[in-house]
Amino acid sequence: MIAVFNALIPVIAIILLGMLLRRTPLFTDESWLGFENLCYFVLFPALLIKTLATARIASTELLLFSAMVLFAIFGMSLLLLLFQPLMRRWLGIGGPAFTSLFQGATRWHGFIALSIVGLLYGDEGVAYMAIIMAVIIPPLNVINVSVLARFTDGDSGLGEVLHKLLKNPFIIACVIGAVLNLTGIGLPSQIFSLFDILGGGALGLGLLTVGAGLHFSLVLDHRLLVSFGAAIRLLGMPMLMFLGAWLFGIEGMPRTVAVIADAVPTASTSYILARQMGGDAPLMANLITVQVIVAAVTLPMMIWLAGY
Repeated sequence: MIAVFNALIPVIAIILLGMLLRRTPLFTDESWLGFENLCYFVLFPALLIKTLATARIASTELLLFSAMVLFAIFGMSLLLLLFQPLMRRWLGIGGPAFTSLFQGATRWHGFIALSIVGLLYGDEGVAYMAIIMAVIIPPLNVINVSVLARFTDGDSGLGEVLHKLLKNPFIIACVIGAVLNLTGIGLPSQIFSLFDILGGGALGLGLLTVGAGLHFSLVLDHRLLVSFGAAIRLLGMPMLMFLGAWLFGIEGMPRTVAVIADAVPTASTSYILARQMGGDAPLMANLITVQVIVAAVTLPMMIWLAGY
């Protein structure tokens, strides 16, 4: 456990540095938005293309790995939908609050996951994380948008969100990397070096933007729901991934990478989607902040259990 926590100290330190830098006059709000866009549209896509284009993963293992990941996502989605009537009746959780809990449990923070895996396992780990992104980002977005449309009065149509999904830079990068890999084209050495330099900048800057996006002013609001949501995401999702790994026979580093993907906090973009489609945006903001804090304890534990 100590070894795992020591390995994550740089990650936690960079997030804290981003939180501190956000509170200084060095960078404006527009600067942080620019940093986040740079990571989202340029640096992380370059990292994904480089790693997927050069990854060597057996096709059989790829199918089992993908099945394991989808099992955890669909399993959690189904459980939450089945228990939604009970949560409404016993806990008084209305439709908008349920959608925030749903997003908080099923969606994940790609910046944190990629950065941790890159620091722990290098390109091989990033390749598996890229596969996870390619496999679950499309169904996750469709599921969450459908839940928001069903349980809120949001006016954002499913077709519009699907259109945005097709323009998602992570999805585009995964498709490009996979095509380059499967066709045997790969990356020329000059382009590989270019993407390697760009991808190297993604890990640190991505974690800085995570820290800069934390908000503590409303953390004490919705204490019960925030605690419940954090437990579902940071404990429940990794346990489902462990179950999926057992069912599909996935072990070693691939299992640990998948557990990391399910043990990181929810996506910061969940707040934007909640605000656009009529979800409980304040609750969503609280869930994001609390999950980042609590994950500093739960994430090392999950990585240790996975056998790092």
